[in-house]
Amino acid sequence: MPVNRKFKRIAILTGGGDCPGLNAVIRGVAKPAHDHGLSVLGITDGFEGFVEGKAQELYNRDVSGILATGGTILGSSNKGDPFHWPTRIGDEIQIMDRSKDVLRNYEGWNIDCVIAIGGDGTMHISKKLAEMGINIVGVPKTIDNDLEATDQTFGHDSAVWVVSEALDRLHTTASSHHRVIAVEVMGRYAGWIALNGGLAGGADIILLPEIPFDWEAVYDRVVERNMMGKRFSLVCVAEGAKPIGGEMVIKEKDIKRTDPIQLGGIGEIVSKRIQQSTGLECRYVVLGHLQRGGSPTPFDRILSTKFGTHAIDMAMNKEFGKMVALKGMNIDSVNIEDAISKQKLVTPDHQAVQAARAVGVKFGTWDL
Repeated sequence: MPVNRKFKRIAILTGGGDCPGLNAVIRGVAKPAHDHGLSVLGITDGFEGFVEGKAQELYNRDVSGILATGGTILGSSNKGDPFHWPTRIGDEIQIMDRSKDVLRNYEGWNIDCVIAIGGDGTMHISKKLAEMGINIVGVPKTIDNDLEATDQTFGHDSAVWVVSEALDRLHTTASSHHRVIAVEVMGRYAGWIALNGGLAGGADIILLPEIPFDWEAVYDRVVERNMMGKRFSLVCVAEGAKPIGGEMVIKEKDIKRTDPIQLGGIGEIVSKRIQQSTGLECRYVVLGHLQRGGSPTPFDRILSTKFGTHAIDMAMNKEFGKMVALKGMNIDSVNIEDAISKQKLVTPDHQAVQAARAVGVKFGTWDL
């Protein structure tokens, strides 16, 4: 942006998977931006729209009444990485770099700053675009809560609420029918949803990617509960959970995505193995995209609004190449590269793990 040019136009995009709170951020950005006299451009379908030149003007009427609405009014895509763009040539899909198309649209739309709302993938793309000269501010979104440099991402609390609610409901049916029920939850390589959702929902066993489990320890726990007269058990299983010496269960691979691996299926395996080895009746439930849908929790509505309003302040102050972050009770800014330097994973000594162990939750290990 030329030094003497007046700051007057921002753009917003929502990248990666959808989650509750995206619309609250859009509202949190757009309303104060309009108050500053800025025009707001909504890029549709994430970076896919940035590459293909798809966008719409956002006015106050467009962002009114969307605080509690799930999803995103702009649309999203987890297959729109401009540096990893799938293109059909003949009978084959080839990966191409279309980042120059992004730069062309950025300049053609006369954008002064892009507010990029997304998770790990979005922040990696944002860093690369910043290195190309695009002014960008990141807002951390992921139900997985696996972004470094922020205490929490918006969307996570809403996903945890869904898991907790599901476990509450499954508790009654598992108890009535004296069954073991395994509940598979999202999170990819991080176990935050399973840990926090399982703890909030009273799971008896929580299986995490970060703590490989022993099959015998899992069997022993459900049999022990049954012998004690507790004739049911709830097992909260992260989709990336794996046994000691084993691998994560891959549902399928899609080369159109930057990370082609799609996890899924461990919940069914856990359920069948428990039934075969213990003789106890088992069922499994895969919550899947239920964790992404619906209205955000009050916590996520507040956090999203704070993130959005802080992002526009950062843009106005030309804090480009940075990401909004929650630090304790305060909203701050961090370098995007710090947010993606490593994945934030559950540690075995995390306070939530310790609290769970203290109230009798097992993690599929022989630890006390």
